[in-house]
Amino acid sequence: MQKLEVCCYGVDCARVAEQAGADRIELCASPTEGGLTPSAGTLMAAREHVSIPVHPIVRPRSGDFCYSVTEFEQIKSDIAFIREQGFPGVVVGLLDLDGHIDLQRMLQIMPLCAGMEVTFHRAFDLCHSPLMALEQLTDLGVARILTSGQQQSAESGLPLLRELTRITRGPKIMAGAGVRLSNLQKFIDAGISELHSSASQRISSPMRYRKAGVSMCSEADNDEFSRSVVDGDVVEAMKSVITLGAPIRVA
Repeated sequence: MQKLEVCCYGVDCARVAEQAGADRIELCASPTEGGLTPSAGTLMAAREHVSIPVHPIVRPRSGDFCYSVTEFEQIKSDIAFIREQGFPGVVVGLLDLDGHIDLQRMLQIMPLCAGMEVTFHRAFDLCHSPLMALEQLTDLGVARILTSGQQQSAESGLPLLRELTRITRGPKIMAGAGVRLSNLQKFIDAGISELHSSASQRISSPMRYRKAGVSMCSEADNDEFSRSVVDGDVVEAMKSVITLGAPIRVA
């Protein structure tokens, strides 16, 4: 049976996802940057308030996955802290200058993750040779690979996702990027074992006073008074489709 992982940008969202039936949480910060390492406070709150498995992402910055010496040291320190907090898994990924899995550094990271499942994240989608990368990640002992099939969306990447699912002899292949209720059945029919979705909705701020013309980022028209959160109804509907084969009804 397929499992549903929900990408959550905060502990409140993780609690909503858990209550709606998610199997696992990928915990991140900074949604506009594609997901960065959560703060220490967020991590500790997640351990206290969320009962299902939580796998924090370790990603020190946005952009590519080829890191400086200082950034690599930061990655190792964050992994050590996450392990000390007792998390069952971690999400990480590193590439070298030529777009291959950074084996030298991954060989240093894997012992730091002892006792935790390692998900190699969508750095996989920027690697030079996905089939060679699968073999390397298998040999490293990675538990799963989060991938869109090296396409902008997982639906477009279904051919590679099917191939990876067929040939893998170790890591589970988890489809992510644009996996939603409306296309969920395509991934189920493809036999992909794990599915990753943000299952989000946009909500308005409860603030009554709203300062106009001031943004917290360089994009002046960014709306500081709305944000994306997990939609529990969508998570529940997706989980129903996965577990019960319930018909999909899209509003």
